[in-house]
Amino acid sequence: MSKNSTRRQFIGQSTALISGLMIGSSKLLGAPAYIPGLRRSGSFVNGVQIGVISYSYRDMPDQSAEATLKYIKDSGISSIELLGGPAESYAGAPKNPVNFATLFPLMRKRYEKKDMTDAEKKQLEEAEAQMKAYQQEMAKWRVSADLKKFEQFRKMYNDSGVTIYAFKPDAFGMQNTDAEIEYGFKSAKLLGAGHITVEHPSNDAHTLKLGQMAEKHGMLVAYHGHEQETPVLWDTALAQSKANAMNIDLGHYIAAGNTDAVELIGKKHDRIASMHLKDRQTPAHGKQNKPWGQGDTPIGDVLKLMRDQKYKFPATIELEYEIPQGSNAVAEVKKCVEFCKNALG
Repeated sequence: MSKNSTRRQFIGQSTALISGLMIGSSKLLGAPAYIPGLRRSGSFVNGVQIGVISYSYRDMPDQSAEATLKYIKDSGISSIELLGGPAESYAGAPKNPVNFATLFPLMRKRYEKKDMTDAEKKQLEEAEAQMKAYQQEMAKWRVSADLKKFEQFRKMYNDSGVTIYAFKPDAFGMQNTDAEIEYGFKSAKLLGAGHITVEHPSNDAHTLKLGQMAEKHGMLVAYHGHEQETPVLWDTALAQSKANAMNIDLGHYIAAGNTDAVELIGKKHDRIASMHLKDRQTPAHGKQNKPWGQGDTPIGDVLKLMRDQKYKFPATIELEYEIPQGSNAVAEVKKCVEFCKNALG
């Protein structure tokens, strides 16, 4: 297996663990700009919708629906990409037995081939066995879940001034059943989302399948990329279905060694459902995630392009740099919001 394949496997596994389990015409189909109230929200800045992915608050102590809503509001954000955890736990999903604060560092340690003690190896093996069992439990729960709970969740968030433009439960992967995928689309629509986001599977048959299922539900499937992003990564999926779209990650695109981010977004803007923002370095500088303004990612240039060209897709803050001692995720997301406002001023 190549180094890049190994990295994609690690990223896909870890993102699925965290994102899913922490408790018309082609231009119009599911487009987030047409969610009622989205463009009237408080984080709509000079024509650009600034949002946040709830993954940004993964280190906060309370991961409940209510606490997550407070984090979002306290950050000055009023439209979001929602991970599965808060909504599914609110809807009565089984409690996850795995401690992610322990598991994720161990997964990264193994991926980076750092020395691990026998106790750490055993802990990781036990946690992964728990995760496998829990995923099977979740698959059973999803096909019998009370979907009315997702309507209630949407109302709670909307009544507080927060709209949900995208939903990302761990229900759309190649390991998921058709019944889980159907559940994912139905729950996303009830939450008010115009599209779902999923890791790009690097499998043409799966992107074709998801695109066809999305068409049936009148939604978009937006494929998220990591360092496998290239200018042509999404081309096959986009050609397969009008319901397939891009969830480009600007920071990962730069860390992958690409230099044409502004040009790519200008060329494919009408197929972008949403875009992740983070500030990463180029390969020559180490690829690290940095506080915004200290990396090599042209966040400001892209935001200005969106403003000037009146692009309608949301720009989603994804907090991934190390949180400074004495701060927390809410405070750091607020800094990212201010960065966006200054760039768009």
